Amino acid sequence: MRLIPALLLTLTLALPRPVWAEPEAVKQVIRDQIAAFQVDDFTTAFGYATDKIQGLFGTPQNFGQMVQRGYPMVWRPTALTFLSTKDHPGGVVQSIEVQDRKGRRYVLDYLVLDTDAGWRIDGVFLRPPSDVGV
Repeated sequence: MRLIPALLLTLTLALPRPVWAEPEAVKQVIRDQIAAFQVDDFTTAFGYATDKIQGLFGTPQNFGQMVQRGYPMVWRPTALTFLSTKDHPGGVVQSIEVQDRKGRRYVLDYLVLDTDAGWRIDGVFLRPPSDVGV
């Protein structure tokens, strides 16, 4: 009879870990990248991106310019709220709401992948304004 619980435990440990098992780690990567943006530490912020994203932009400076121009609400948010998390192959999509300096709110979806180097951001997608609640 003792063999059955031991076997079940072994099988449970052998299964791939569910992505939702580390929601805090995913959130922390997003927090850390935004914190780096807020002090213009583009090298650190760039380090939270996947190899694919790093290859796309080439340098931390190019990456920082893209964020400043394309995602100013992420570069200098005044508020950040974590919303829902959805499983995605190899990672999760973490939705967040940010508020910019003018008080406007935006909802963004972060694609965060579980890589050999840990959780890394593979894309940020701004939802259309109609998806943002008041």
